[in-house]
Amino acid sequence: MKIKWLVGFTSILLMLSLPVYAHSGLDTEQGFIDGFLHPLMGIDHLLVMLGIGLWAAKLGGKALWFVPVSFLLAMAAGAGLANLGLTISSAETWVALSVIALGLLVWKNKLMSLQYSVILAAGFALSHGYVHAAELQGDADVLSYASGFLLTTAVLHGVGVLVGLSKMIKLDIIKSAFGLFCTIVGAVLLLSF
Repeated sequence: MKIKWLVGFTSILLMLSLPVYAHSGLDTEQGFIDGFLHPLMGIDHLLVMLGIGLWAAKLGGKALWFVPVSFLLAMAAGAGLANLGLTISSAETWVALSVIALGLLVWKNKLMSLQYSVILAAGFALSHGYVHAAELQGDADVLSYASGFLLTTAVLHGVGVLVGLSKMIKLDIIKSAFGLFCTIVGAVLLLSF
């Protein structure tokens, strides 16, 4: 039992180091490949992108498309705000809060109307898009970078939807565990700011 706990705890600590790499602004050319990899390099982004797909699958119906698409559009808008030099105060805090909130929604299988779901997903995405683009350097290819992170985000949403639509009993347990894990990671991230 102690070994399982130690392995789990160590895994979490290792994963929590990834957001530092994702938002370092170091050693990147900031083109398509860097944008494509960015959501994969930070546990905060990775969890929310997968979680949006899982939650959309749980909501079903039009939400299967509208929730992920609203996320993508708002993410692009957040990146646009950063590119214009506008500031979202405490953007990293909003990112951490989105990890917590989405974790709770997935963990508790929370259903809500399509309109509220779309607004909530867009709210989560605005800060994620902002922090994706806030570190771009002056010579960065903004369109290529944004295309990269939007493509990865769409793929991660799709993976989340596919897992969410799966009818395997064990996956239901995994989905609940995923939501709980998001909530815990988000809380740890929030405390680290």
